[in-house]
This record gives sequence, C-alpha cells and structure tokens, in this order.
Amino acid sequence: MSAMDRGGDSRGRVAAMIAVSGVGAAGAVALAAGTVLHRQAAIARRRIGKPLGEQALDADRVWGRRHDGDALELLVLGDSLAAGLGAERPKDTLGARLAKGLARRVRRPVRLHTGAVVGSESAALAGQIDALDPDDPIDAAVIVVGGNDVTHRVPIAVAAAQLGGAVTRLRARGIPVVVGTCPDLGALRPVPQPLRALGSRLSQQLAVAQAVAAGRAGASVVSLRHAVGPFFISNPDEMFSLDRFHPSGLGYRRTAEALLPAVADAVADAVADAVSATPPPGP
Repeated sequence: MSAMDRGGDSRGRVAAMIAVSGVGAAGAVALAAGTVLHRQAAIARRRIGKPLGEQALDADRVWGRRHDGDALELLVLGDSLAAGLGAERPKDTLGARLAKGLARRVRRPVRLHTGAVVGSESAALAGQIDALDPDDPIDAAVIVVGGNDVTHRVPIAVAAAQLGGAVTRLRARGIPVVVGTCPDLGALRPVPQPLRALGSRLSQQLAVAQAVAAGRAGASVVSLRHAVGPFFISNPDEMFSLDRFHPSGLGYRRTAEALLPAVADAVADAVADAVSATPPPGP
C-alpha cells in the first residue's frame, strides 16, 4: 500500500530508511547489508519515479447533495494517501469516497475539507491543524499518516507521539477522530527484497505504536494493514495506481470502506451527544 512520499526523493528513501535502521550487526556484515539496501533503494527509485506528480486532485466540495438537511463537515488530515494522490478523478480520492459513503449512511450531505498534504510526516499534523479556522465546525476528522515517517527514519516513538498530540488537539475541540494506522509497506512490489520485508516490519511496528497513542488520546483506530493490506498484496495491479506506489481508485474505495464504519459511528455518537446536551424547549 502507499508509503506516501515526499516527492521521488522519499520513495527512494524506503531504502535509506532501512540502510540506517537495518545496520545493527557489526563490522563487515553490517557494511555489506547497508550497501545492498542502498543499491535496492536506487532500484526502487528508478522503478517508481514520479508519474503522478506531487499534487492530489481537489475533491473539497459537498457530496451527497440529493440528501436533505444541513451538510456534515468532514475533515481529512495526513499524507498523500489521505490527500488521494493516485486517484484519476476527484470522486475517487479517499476523502471523496468517505464523504459519499458517509452521506449515504446518514442521509445527509457531507462537505469535505482536505487538510492532508502530499509528503507529510506525522510532524506536519500540527501545522495542518493550525491551518484550520478555529470557528469552523467539524463533525468528524480522519487521519491517515505514517508511511513517510518510516521512509524518513523518524523514530517510532516520536511519530506516534506526534499523532497522539494531533488527536488530543482535535478532541479538545470536541471533534471525534478516526485514525487509519500506517499501511503495510511490504505491499510495495517495486521495492526489492530484503528491503521490502524490513519496510513491512517497520511499518507494522509504527502502526502498533500509532494505535496505542491515538487510542489513548481518544481516537477510534482502524488498522489499514489488517483491513486492506491483503487486497494490496494479492491484487497489486488493481489496487495500485500508475506508479505502483499509491492506491488506485479501487484501492481508495477499499480503504474508505475500511474506515467508513468507524467514521459513521463517530458522527452518530457526536450527533447524539449534541442532542442530549441541548436544553429542552421552554414552556
């Protein structure tokens, strides 16, 4: 599944990532291993390239207009997977898929706000939240991030804490949050072995740490590795886009389907809380 890049440079860092973290053995063995991983990084860079550019399609609008009622406000934060890079049409981005699915479930229009930025690490979540208007009502937020933290060798504890901090800030505003944890980088076929296996292991470790940090901060957590990882591994030609690195329209549909139940539950709980907090009309 997508590692979310910071341009072509970060894609190649899938190797550098591990060249450093993987050199834990001693002496010549460690040096040889590092050399192999650096060579594999160059292979991955050549295979992937940047055919999609670095700008996702703009899908911010009201979806599900046929439904009655005021539009719910859905916020999506994170990296290029959250931004929808790789989708060929705005309606196929992750945010649009979530907005359309949520509109069908709650029978209300949903306005999408995408704060996600291609290439973001977890550290960028703070800036994405800072960019929000504090007076804008948000009914639910979805965060998908982590691949760039792995490829850029951000310590797992640091990345998880940054995610937890972002969740804490959103929850302080009363916004329910759903986090999709780091996808399985082992699904990236253009990345040769053993680099791919090491990426898979590191992304799994980060996903576990993210689940703990986000859950403690009050988010609902969805494991993308478990929910959609097998689809990307077994059907890469259909699930990946042109660059074989980011999801295709089908890949985003599967990812949205995995996240949607938690998003719908979060919105339902928030609406119920708002109703219970509303004082009854006077006599």
